[in-house]
Amino acid sequence: MSAWAAGAFAMVCFLATPTFAVAGGDARPVAKAKSSSATKSASRRKARVTVRPSLAQKQGLRGTEDALRLKSSAALVIDQDTDEVLYSKNAEAVLPIASITKLMTAIVVLDADQPMDEPIKVSKVALDTPRNNRSRLRVGATLSRGELMHLALMSSENRAAFSIGAAYPGGLPALVEAMNRKAGELGMHDSHFVEPTGLSSDNRSSAHDLALLVQAAYEHPVLREYSTTEDASVPIGRRMVQFRTTNSLVRNPSWEIGLQKTGYISEAGRCLVMQAELAGRKLIMVLLDSVGRYSRVGDAERIRRWLDSLPTAHAQEQGTPDAPDAASAVAHEPSAAVTEGEGDLGRSGSDTF
Repeated sequence: MSAWAAGAFAMVCFLATPTFAVAGGDARPVAKAKSSSATKSASRRKARVTVRPSLAQKQGLRGTEDALRLKSSAALVIDQDTDEVLYSKNAEAVLPIASITKLMTAIVVLDADQPMDEPIKVSKVALDTPRNNRSRLRVGATLSRGELMHLALMSSENRAAFSIGAAYPGGLPALVEAMNRKAGELGMHDSHFVEPTGLSSDNRSSAHDLALLVQAAYEHPVLREYSTTEDASVPIGRRMVQFRTTNSLVRNPSWEIGLQKTGYISEAGRCLVMQAELAGRKLIMVLLDSVGRYSRVGDAERIRRWLDSLPTAHAQEQGTPDAPDAASAVAHEPSAAVTEGEGDLGRSGSDTF
């Protein structure tokens, strides 16, 4: 082989050989290193979005068929004035209730008759984790008890609920004891509470029991006001910080809501309880373990459309809907009107927290 041919052959071999990166004496092909890094990044992203199955899912409740094709594993609609059950789906199933817990926390704090204008320092939630500790309330900031209760119910702020709970006479142990005692007084025999925010999946209840809780909470005008405010600004340090409701239906002019609370942790799914006037009747609605970001609002809309499709007399006579009628009321309805904003999906202390 001539010298020129040998040189050309060497150049071809050089160009065909993968480029190596040398770091700390370890030579590895750059392409392989990049591929490995991309795989690790993809794995981390997948780990971040992995959602643990809810308790209702583990129990097989998500497979329950119902006439309205609700995405919620458990649902209950009752007439507030007559206690008549209009719609029921797994209403006795005992499930985690996430931030619906905050309604009971607020009732017990009101029962203690503590001054609403008393200043309270914001506390770090005992159950804070990297997954759950996002909050716009700075630890150590001072707000009134009323402002904290407002944020707990409107924006589902965990630090707000935890702080008013920690300031309860006797502290958190006394608060939790009072919450369970109040549940017994209200006839909520399937309910149990272990902390004031709803972060713990050990806070559990049934749709039937939560209807009783909504009824009790509705008796307090301040809870009706706080839970149905669209937004509010509070002073945190030297600036005013704006918070907004976690329930997009509150901002929907076609809904007349008297009291509401949302909730979400993985173990509970997306939850919603409301007192609202629909089809000329004051109703209490409970939706637990709803599947999908917008499904609890979608279920509420399905229920409303079904009620609107029934003559008032027929709705009063029937305890549960006839399946064909109920299905036809929702089968071809568009879902564009039931979307939620980013603030409704568990951001900044709401729902997930």
